Amino acid sequence: MHNSITVEGYQLTEAIFESPKSIVFRGIQEHGKLAIVVKILNKQYPDPMELAKFRQEYEIAKSLDIEGVIKTYGMQLHENSPIIVMEDFFGESIQKIQQHNELTIKEILSIGIRIAGTLHEIHKQNIIHKDICPANIIWNKKQDILKIIDFGISTQLSNEIAEVINPNLLEGTISYVSPEQTGRINRSIDYRSDFYSLGVTFYELLTNKLPFEGNDSMEIVHSHIAKTPIPPSTIKKSIPTVISNIVMKLLE
Repeated sequence: MHNSITVEGYQLTEAIFESPKSIVFRGIQEHGKLAIVVKILNKQYPDPMELAKFRQEYEIAKSLDIEGVIKTYGMQLHENSPIIVMEDFFGESIQKIQQHNELTIKEILSIGIRIAGTLHEIHKQNIIHKDICPANIIWNKKQDILKIIDFGISTQLSNEIAEVINPNLLEGTISYVSPEQTGRINRSIDYRSDFYSLGVTFYELLTNKLPFEGNDSMEIVHSHIAKTPIPPSTIKKSIPTVISNIVMKLLE
């Protein structure tokens, strides 16, 4: 992971996330000492398609003035590539939190209810997130601030039918992708895609397992389309049936 980068007007202190497409740094805006997070494309010379997608991510995130969505401050050029500047509320992904120390059923239920509420607000603005997973839900446990991040593949709600895509090229985190996002069922992508992915997230937080595990992407995609997962309450007797039923409803 890149440890440092110099961006005019910002003091970037540490890289907190890196993917093949982008790097995220934590830092401070020198003027006003505002705590910020900066997202930079992981390429010195991005192609026009990558630039267009990055701009779309910025436009969508900036348009969502919702309490449960990370605030986006602005976009500017750094060398040959744009950067997106966002708030830093000193949270950690629930994926990391769960790795360190298991969340209680009460905490998981509270997270689930609040994220469902935020998704409802996002959907009211005709946006589908398309990549809801534990890595994209950030929680500052101390201050109890919970927000959705990463609108990198989000889209305006439309009736387009997803194309059939090679599973290795699928947008979204493969284990959390809804059946309609695979393009392998004749159904357009709508807000229910996000609730399906929330169901997978909820399932994993409760059971420490994914509903479907496989050795390759194609196997996982097939399972999401053709199989019904084992109910969470069957895996762990401590999970109340009513919560297990909600998760199974989300995964229908």
